[in-house]
Amino acid sequence: MNCFESGKSINQGYYKSFQPNLINKDWQISDMQIFALLSKADRHLGRLDMYSEYVNLDLYVSMHIAKEATQSSKIEGTQTNMEDAFLSKEDVAFEKRDDWEEVQNYIAAMNEAVKMLHTLPFSSRLIKQTHKILLQGVRGEHKLPGAYRTSQNWIGGASINDAVFIPPNHNSINDLMSDIEKFANDELNQLPDLLKIAIIHYQFETIHPFLDGNGRVGRLLITLYLVGKGILKQPILYLSDFFEKNRTLYYDNLMRVRTHNDLGQWLKFFLTGIIETAQKGVKTFDGILQLQKNIDEKIKILKGRSTDAKLLIEYLYTKPVINAATVAEVIDKSAASAYKLLRDFETLKILDEVTGSERGRLYVFSEYIELFSKDDRS
Repeated sequence: MNCFESGKSINQGYYKSFQPNLINKDWQISDMQIFALLSKADRHLGRLDMYSEYVNLDLYVSMHIAKEATQSSKIEGTQTNMEDAFLSKEDVAFEKRDDWEEVQNYIAAMNEAVKMLHTLPFSSRLIKQTHKILLQGVRGEHKLPGAYRTSQNWIGGASINDAVFIPPNHNSINDLMSDIEKFANDELNQLPDLLKIAIIHYQFETIHPFLDGNGRVGRLLITLYLVGKGILKQPILYLSDFFEKNRTLYYDNLMRVRTHNDLGQWLKFFLTGIIETAQKGVKTFDGILQLQKNIDEKIKILKGRSTDAKLLIEYLYTKPVINAATVAEVIDKSAASAYKLLRDFETLKILDEVTGSERGRLYVFSEYIELFSKDDRS
C-alpha cells in the first residue's frame, strides 16, 4: 500500500484531467490497522446476515432500500424523508415531486439490479442498466441515461476552470470501466472482498463515467457487490447513511487518495462505515423483533378481526404508509370494515393519522419507521 500510486494529471489544453491507474493488479497491504478493521467488519456483517436465517427479510427489505434511497439522494441535495418515499405521487406536494421521483427511481434501480444479479455478473452492462432506471423521467433524463459520457465533466466549481476535481477524459472510460469489471470478477485475486469493493467505489467515483448520477450509482454498487458475492443474502446493508452523516470526510477521504495516494485512510474510513452500519442494522432487526412481539400481543384483543389485523400488519411491514382504500384491498373487505380496522389500529396506537383532514386520510406506522430513521435526525 505504501507504493500505491492513484494516477496522474494529464494536460488537456486549458485544463488538466486526472487519469487513474488501473486497479486490476496484485495488491500488497501491510497496514495492520486495516486488517484489524477488516476482521471486525467481517464479524459484524456475519451477524447482520444471520438475521436472514430467521427473519422473513422480504418484509423489511423495502424499508432498507427506502432508507438508502433517501439518504443517498440527500447527499446529492434531494430533500425527501422516509415517510415521503412511501406516498403515492398524488399525495406528494407538487414542489417535492421531483425529489420524490428521484427516490422512487433509486428504489426501482436497486430492486431491478438485485434481480439482474441472478443472470448478470457485476459488469458494465449491469451498471449502465441501473443508471438508466435511476435517471428515467427525472432531472437527469437528458444526460444520457444508461450510457457512459462522451464529453468532459467536472466536480465542484461553477465551471471547469475552478473545478475541485476533473475526472478522466471520456475516451478512456471504456478501458477504465472494463478494468473495474475484471477486478470485481477475478476470483484468483487474493484481496478480501470488502477491500475490493472499497477500491471499486473509489475508482468508480474517480472515473465518474456518467454525466449525472455517479454518486448514487457508485453507492448502489457497494450493496450490489456484497449481494453478488454472497456476503449478504439480501440487500440489507447500506453505507449512504454513514456517508451522509460524515459527508465532508467521505469526499475528503476520496480526494486524498487522488492528491496524496493515501488509499489506506480511505479503506479505514470505508471499513469503519461497514462496522457502524452493520451494528446499526443488527439493532434495527432487534427492534423489529421486539415491535413484532408487542404488536402481536396488542392485536389479540381484536379477536374476530385478528385475521384481518395480521394481514394488515404484514402489509405495513413492507409499506408503512396506507389509506383506507388500500386497507380494503389488503383485507379484501368493504370500505366500512377497512375504516373499522383503522380505528382499532389508531386506538391500539399502531397507526397515526397524519393529514388531519376528513378526506384522503393517510395513516403511518410511525413506530416502525422510527426504527429506521431515529438517527437521521440526530
